[in-house]
Amino acid sequence: QVQLVESGGGLVQPGDSLRLACAASGSIFNFYDMSWYRQAPGKQREWVATIAPGGSTDYTDSVKGRFTISKGNAVYLQMNDLKFEDTAVYYCTAKTLGGFSYWGQGTQVTVSS
Repeated sequence: QVQLVESGGGLVQPGDSLRLACAASGSIFNFYDMSWYRQAPGKQREWVATIAPGGSTDYTDSVKGRFTISKGNAVYLQMNDLKFEDTAVYYCTAKTLGGFSYWGQGTQVTVSS
């Protein structure tokens, strides 16, 4: 069974960096698309980034050049030059070939001066 646990969130100032991690059971990174989503207060859930089993990546426009998704022992989201609008709960997901998505519990990222 797939289990996802996010970590690494926190309170930072604009311009700071954070690295989120998504620990997953088994070797699912080699089989499923892994993505990061975020949901800010009063806003719809937003897709942030995806890394495919083969390593290809994709990002939403607002984070291109600032965020990097990668995988190793976990799925990571390196977030640089954080901005106020990056404040959200960040979720890790794993999408099966059948279209079913597993979700983690989320980790809070707050960017505030």
